[in-house]
Amino acid sequence: FKDTTEAAVAGVESIVKCCITSGTVKRLIYTASVVASSPLKEDGEGFKDQLDESCWTSHGVAFAYSTDHFMLAYASSKTASEKELLRYNGAIEIVSLALGLVGGGTLLSTMPGSVNVLVSQVTNNKAVYNTLRFLEELLGKVPILHVEDVCDAHIFCLEKPSINGRFLCATAYLSSAEIASHYRMIFPDIQIPDEFVEKLDRKIVWGSTKLKDAGFEFKCDVKTILEDSINLGLKLGELELPSSQI
Repeated sequence: FKDTTEAAVAGVESIVKCCITSGTVKRLIYTASVVASSPLKEDGEGFKDQLDESCWTSHGVAFAYSTDHFMLAYASSKTASEKELLRYNGAIEIVSLALGLVGGGTLLSTMPGSVNVLVSQVTNNKAVYNTLRFLEELLGKVPILHVEDVCDAHIFCLEKPSINGRFLCATAYLSSAEIASHYRMIFPDIQIPDEFVEKLDRKIVWGSTKLKDAGFEFKCDVKTILEDSINLGLKLGELELPSSQI
């Protein structure tokens, strides 16, 4: 393969064709990423009014932090592979769950990359924080959700008698400054340097209701997502807080 995008598309195509050929698969549920759903206008001048399932990440649009070649390649791969998958909707039921940035706990002995990004303002990790800012500049704000809701959303789509199409999956849609503000409210003694708080005034809103309209209910609010992410970091020794906050 010439790049990760070509490899990702080929992988998705192989899986879906095997499902169709088997004759026994009714529904394919694909774990997609919201990085494929950028509401950036195609000329790169600002954002659309809302982020919803009609939004797709355009190739070659310049924006702040678009020099992160790893994340650009990731976004390109996720966009192309999701589009390829949805072409087969009808041959079997295709469900694409495009997840926001996932926080919460883990069964692993190390911090998942997504949680590292979500707590990067607290850990003061500039390199990882740049990924949070990449997401914000690509998506307008940062969609977040708890890993427990991720699991429940997949189970919901498995058990639903009939469901297909693309569904954005996130509990909240926050600016990085709002995330920092929530951390300060949950842990009042927390210190987040100004360099980790970008105050942007964006009017774009979360416009996706498809998953909720289908009957799914998110159970974890913003406080739970962020608190559980911090507690995971404490448990694994990835961060420390003042003793009064533990």
